[in-house]
Amino acid sequence: MSSAPPPSAEEIACDATWLVQAFDPAAGAARLIRMAPEDYRSASFLDDRMLQSPVDARIAPLALVEGAARLTKRDDARWIFHIGHVGSTLIARLLGELEGVLSVREPRLLRDLLGAPQHAGSARRLLSRTFAEDQVALVKATSFVSELAPSLIGENGHALFLTASPRNYIACILAGENSITELNALAPSRAQRIASRVPRLPQPRSAADLAAIAWACEATSLEAAAEALPGATILWVDFDCWLDDPELTAIAEALELPAAPAALAELKDSPLLARYSKALEYEYSAGLRRELIAEASAHFAGEIDAALAMLGQAAETSPLLKRSLGRGGE
Repeated sequence: MSSAPPPSAEEIACDATWLVQAFDPAAGAARLIRMAPEDYRSASFLDDRMLQSPVDARIAPLALVEGAARLTKRDDARWIFHIGHVGSTLIARLLGELEGVLSVREPRLLRDLLGAPQHAGSARRLLSRTFAEDQVALVKATSFVSELAPSLIGENGHALFLTASPRNYIACILAGENSITELNALAPSRAQRIASRVPRLPQPRSAADLAAIAWACEATSLEAAAEALPGATILWVDFDCWLDDPELTAIAEALELPAAPAALAELKDSPLLARYSKALEYEYSAGLRRELIAEASAHFAGEIDAALAMLGQAAETSPLLKRSLGRGGE
């Protein structure tokens, strides 16, 4: 952490150079990190993992950052919300290759908002800053930040909601050791989040049940957000269907991104489509994803069918879950 003084409110407000990476309302402080366009382009995440490399980080009074938000001229960020494990980082990376798009992927600031939602308006303005007036900020949130989607998107905002069918989602989770670890770690918070939306979910009997509940939690969170934003432009995309034809034109149009048709067409052949978007040193293609889902679907067929039946029964008393299942083709 640098001992240099924080930038002024005017310096913070003028462009995206100073990322408000985290804030702590209880301490009345925020962490700012100096960023160049290439830093945004290369970072998979803007949470505390970015602190593992040398960065110019400054601590600033929260009042100073709030003042910068009031000075910020932009309030037009576009958003990607998702259920997790559905290619949100990939699509955010691809769109970030466009000259007119600044892709901002998973800033910790959004997670901190969960404990202080009254700051959502300021965060939206700060995350709308770019490096040029004709550039648009595209912010990809962490999946569980969807609870704040209405406040972040705004009444007339633009967002992409990424999903997958519950069957594919459950199989995808069961196919990976790391995803199972994450599933167990997030289970308690998801149980709390989903309780009011799906009141009659039984206790999970298997990892497949737990993955089904995770899908239901994140999917109904998006449904609730869409219901709260009748005037917003929201495009729903099933990631596995999108992978069959990775066309970005409809997404760019829905988000009103400044993108030439030729630039969008070039992205269909981007080498990013063959890499693991959270760690580009690893290969991970659409074919490999389909193969892993198919293997897990066959290996855990009985458990997955039972988990889907559980969701079907729970949907009888949950309109949001029923709508989610209908959207997911179940």
